[in-house]
Amino acid sequence: MSPQVSPQVSPQADAAHLIVRALEAEGVEYVFGIPGEENIHFVDALNDSSIRYILVRHEQGAAFMAEIYGRLTGKAGVASATLGPGAINLQLGVADATTNSTPVVAITAQVGLDRIYKESHQVVDLVSLFRPITKWADLAPTALALPEMIRKAFKTAQTERPGAVYLAIPEDVESAPVPADLGPLPVNVVRPQDPSAAQIARAADVLARARRPIVLAGHGAGRAGAAAALVRFSERLGLPVATTFNGKGVFPDDHPHALGAVGFMRHDYVNFGFDEADVLISVGYELQEFDPVKINPNRDKEIIHLHRFAAEVDDHYPVAVGVHGDISRSLDALADAVPRRFELNGTGEKIRRLMREELEQGRSEDGFPLSPRRVVADIREAMGREDIVLADTGAVKMWMARMYPTYEPNTMLVSNGLSSMGFAVPGALAAKLAFPERKVLAATGDGAFLMNSQELETAVRERIPITVLVWVDDAYGLIEWKMDLELGRHSGIRFGNPDFVAYAESFGARGYRITSAGELLPTLRKALADETVSVIAVPVDYAANLELTGKLGELTGPF
Repeated sequence: MSPQVSPQVSPQADAAHLIVRALEAEGVEYVFGIPGEENIHFVDALNDSSIRYILVRHEQGAAFMAEIYGRLTGKAGVASATLGPGAINLQLGVADATTNSTPVVAITAQVGLDRIYKESHQVVDLVSLFRPITKWADLAPTALALPEMIRKAFKTAQTERPGAVYLAIPEDVESAPVPADLGPLPVNVVRPQDPSAAQIARAADVLARARRPIVLAGHGAGRAGAAAALVRFSERLGLPVATTFNGKGVFPDDHPHALGAVGFMRHDYVNFGFDEADVLISVGYELQEFDPVKINPNRDKEIIHLHRFAAEVDDHYPVAVGVHGDISRSLDALADAVPRRFELNGTGEKIRRLMREELEQGRSEDGFPLSPRRVVADIREAMGREDIVLADTGAVKMWMARMYPTYEPNTMLVSNGLSSMGFAVPGALAAKLAFPERKVLAATGDGAFLMNSQELETAVRERIPITVLVWVDDAYGLIEWKMDLELGRHSGIRFGNPDFVAYAESFGARGYRITSAGELLPTLRKALADETVSVIAVPVDYAANLELTGKLGELTGPF
């Protein structure tokens, strides 16, 4: 007797197909996830859609992929998982997205409504778990609510300040029949708003009295597409511009007004620009990116806050004037209202010269293991202006964020809100999907790499060509650095590593081992040019860590 086969479900018959139609209406191109017993109807319904399902190897990887896709496109990335442990595994990437102001919609299964109210297999109150790390979290109580809830999820995730949202769909809701006329809601987009003329006038008055104003551009300026307006503003008023680590690239580092990125653990060169300033114009800056105490320790600077929303309250960030509205329009309006141009002093050129000298020093360092300066210099040489590098959390992030010259928004990505380890490898897959024409490099320490290295298999299977550069020191190098600085010794940070070449090849990727300083640049160029997945293991000598912090600790100002 042949097994009975269920009749094929028509696209209009159940809630799972309705969910997929709603995602299509939102412009979703990819869903990153792992299926479970309780959401098989949803995963199956994706087969009848234009959406590509990217099966990952860990739900954390799915959330990081959704986050980086959302960051690069401005459209919410979608991560999917089953209930219980699958949903909980999403949480790190979901929290990372919210703290990095990135739109993500996380959708998971949940047990049926017929048993969610009692002690039962795999029952966890997922909405309560997700609520503190999202902008909105809820459970779909009925299939009839899905069009409204999915529209709300995307609108909430993508509206400033963007972040992650969470939607739990009970098993019996997902498979429930739906009326034939129930469909997705129309997508409405929030339009940019003009700034208040009164607030522009107040901000112009502050600038009219300023002696040495400085601009700090953050992640929000990049999200708002305000790079061109920021350059115009700087050039019209003669103002120096620094960025946060998350804002790198929103103001090009080769511009004569650029000061570089602020955010290092010590008083870096760029900080001297803030030491001299009396007025701080913050453009798309959010306090989670960087603690303002490091640039306004005496609370003596007048602050003009330009963003789409009000600033967080902080003792070292007293806002004199808040200009809320479209950032580009605010910058242009403020430039029009200020009847003077400031004279740049020599501080900016000295800062740029010092950073150029560090990069040049790196290019000439040929020791082995390689100095981090040499690694940064070779990465910059191998990457184009619009290519994308993701620097994972650790000593790698510190060296890349302060030294890597960046010229376009969102071409050097870090996690600086939650500073989560392990995002770069899965994030690189999403970056390549978002911009297939660009080269994508994940720069990661050996500790962070092994947290989500299983996604190499996803990249190979899905034919997503990325290059992973593993900085090998057999330790959690940033923690060692911090321990040595504060305690004078370190412990609990050393570990062993696999053979990274054999490890990469076991997934079907290409593996490279760097054995001299001169090998790195040609190997990077080869790997980036190949349309495949490559892993490069480069031994790094972090003796330069304490040398750097010692040098910066001895710097005195003003320049």
